[in-house]
Amino acid sequence: MTSTAFTLEFGRFKLDLGPRACIMGILNTTPDSFSDGGKYTSLDKALTRAREMVAAGAHILDIGGESSRPFSEPVSEQEELDRTIPVIEAIASRIEIPISIDTVKAKVAKEALAAGGAIINDISAFEKDPAMVDVAVETGALAVLMHMKGTPKTMQVNPSYDDLMGEIITYLQERVHFVLKKGMAPQNIILDPGLGFGKTVAHNLVLIKELHQLTALGYPVLMGPSRKSFIQRVLGNVSGQKAGPWDAGTEYGTLAACAASLMNGAHIIRVHDVEAVCAFSHIIDAIRNA
Repeated sequence: MTSTAFTLEFGRFKLDLGPRACIMGILNTTPDSFSDGGKYTSLDKALTRAREMVAAGAHILDIGGESSRPFSEPVSEQEELDRTIPVIEAIASRIEIPISIDTVKAKVAKEALAAGGAIINDISAFEKDPAMVDVAVETGALAVLMHMKGTPKTMQVNPSYDDLMGEIITYLQERVHFVLKKGMAPQNIILDPGLGFGKTVAHNLVLIKELHQLTALGYPVLMGPSRKSFIQRVLGNVSGQKAGPWDAGTEYGTLAACAASLMNGAHIIRVHDVEAVCAFSHIIDAIRNA
């Protein structure tokens, strides 16, 4: 299916979504993220990686300073600021694509936007910090509202749903209503159903398969399947071996999940391996637009 077209704008940045996949490259400045923790904690390494992803075709860079992997512990506000703000300042002064700040803390988001960011990517959908919506409204920033059952520390402890798609859609509708009441512009909202955040393997697979139910709400949809454990577990069930986050099987599995997400209406794909996904998505775009 061809995705509904949207245009996102913030300052000098403009993103046309729908006809082509929008690729969000992941840049974690954390020591403990599940896939790339510790790799880009220095400013030079982070800037080098940012340039590599832009050269590979990334349309957005997503900077995170607090791991949200299952069972992870939160970090202090100051630690997160120290990890992310210098990186955002360095990238924003050298690279001309939108920067997203992956945070649940309003002060971190505010400082990130002041440093050159354009998007708030909040896994709590503005629930964790009540001041987050004020930052979004005051700055006019774009915002990703994500569904998560529980917290990163608890979300994978036997997650269950009576109606998976219905509950996720209802939750995101409620969060949209909340931010609109607070004064946020509807054209600044992006939705994310939260693959891997309080979901079993089966839940994640159904989410991708039934994604059209979420896109029907009329907002751009972001999907983040990259190197998630559900891909490793599916592959392990087939091969009998546990796949690691850096092996070829997991990367191929990520491509398959990206393809299915795009074919079912996703607009933005959040990934680690930008080069592979960009090449792959060009073919998916051609098929969707044929």
